[in-house]
Amino acid sequence: MAEQGSSTKQLEQKLGFGDLMGSAVGQIIGAGIMSLMPAAIATTGRSVFFSFIIAAVITCATAIPYIFICSCIRMYGGTYTHVQILGGKTFAGMQVITGIVGNLSLGMFGLSLGSYLCALFGWDASLEKWIAAATMVVFYVLNLVGIDAFAKVQNTLVIILIASLIMFGAFGIGKVNWGGYFSNDDGYFMMSGVMGMCQAAGLLTFATGGATIIVNFSAEAKNPTRDIPIVIIISTLFVAAMYGVLSFVAAGVLPVPEVAGANLTAVADHVLPKWAYYVFVIGGAGCALASTLNNSLATSPKPLMQMCDDGWLPQSFAALNKKKVPWKIQTMYFVIGTASCLSGLSVSVLGNLTLVISGVTGIIIAVGTMKIPKLFPNSWAKSAFHVSQPVLNLFCIIALAGSLFSTYMNASSLSLGLLGFNVVVLVGAFLFGLVRGKKLDIQPTYEELV
Repeated sequence: MAEQGSSTKQLEQKLGFGDLMGSAVGQIIGAGIMSLMPAAIATTGRSVFFSFIIAAVITCATAIPYIFICSCIRMYGGTYTHVQILGGKTFAGMQVITGIVGNLSLGMFGLSLGSYLCALFGWDASLEKWIAAATMVVFYVLNLVGIDAFAKVQNTLVIILIASLIMFGAFGIGKVNWGGYFSNDDGYFMMSGVMGMCQAAGLLTFATGGATIIVNFSAEAKNPTRDIPIVIIISTLFVAAMYGVLSFVAAGVLPVPEVAGANLTAVADHVLPKWAYYVFVIGGAGCALASTLNNSLATSPKPLMQMCDDGWLPQSFAALNKKKVPWKIQTMYFVIGTASCLSGLSVSVLGNLTLVISGVTGIIIAVGTMKIPKLFPNSWAKSAFHVSQPVLNLFCIIALAGSLFSTYMNASSLSLGLLGFNVVVLVGAFLFGLVRGKKLDIQPTYEELV
């Protein structure tokens, strides 16, 4: 086996606070407002605003363990190293399978982008999957060029999309039908009861979440123990607040049946002048989905690189090109994303494929974070987020409750087939980690920087 950490330690530490913020905001917005809000409206109607509040609270709670550990160490393998330190070898091995399968959701962002472009230009819906596949090619090539190119494009996309979404909210908030908004006389407020509102919240945790993905940039961040925790907090709260305003517009301007399950172009066409409509679809919807796809392709390879270093996969699979990009891993994720775009599966199905799997990872991290004071006593004592052991335990219990709630609600809303898929992947991943792990002697790859 190759020297531990040989490939991840070759990554260049170039990402500053602004780059990480652009990554986090772009990841959150693209996954939520464009892809999943219409699905949530179809579940709970105009009460989607309250579903967003619940989802934001859950997201903040489940992010707490990430903030604590990221304030202590640089994790070269990102989320994989995170699970490895806190959960042990078997759970770390599970990340090999769940990490790869989880990227089936890449197709969701490409398909959503294709849907918006078809609506904008009046193209036939059959072209959506081909537009999605072409988009995958563009961002695959971009991410092969290196982390500098990724950061410049990502920051530009995020600036444009925030300006576009603010414009959508500013034009639309005055056109909301406030008179009957909170009434259920028409059957479209809490249309599936409290359970439906909570199920929508479970789905929207994927929308309000996403900031913790920057943990995978730990090896490339200039100052990860300072920047990553702060970025997770600020980006999550900022986007959650913006979603609250936009959800009123999305669900309260047109009748719910006209917007439930559809993209937001119908609402945008109603509230925006024609010029602003094109700006919103291209600059808002387009940049939001493009930024998430771009960010996902950039962050996904990093944990797998460390898995190769540790022997779960062949070390040669983590080979870097001249721009310090793991081109073989990047190519694999490109193929997975393109295949999911062309598979014929809907956006909602792709979004639900790995929700339960993600929840299990959150549970492992929430429980394991209680061990931080024993694992990193010196770094934890100097951490800007240091708290006493009882307070730490309380935060971890809150995070655990959030993960359990989200996992249960997501599981309860899945079809039997999708639930079975999640269970099969989890069982297979656990067996892989258990059996393969017996042959490996793994030392967690991290660096204490505080």
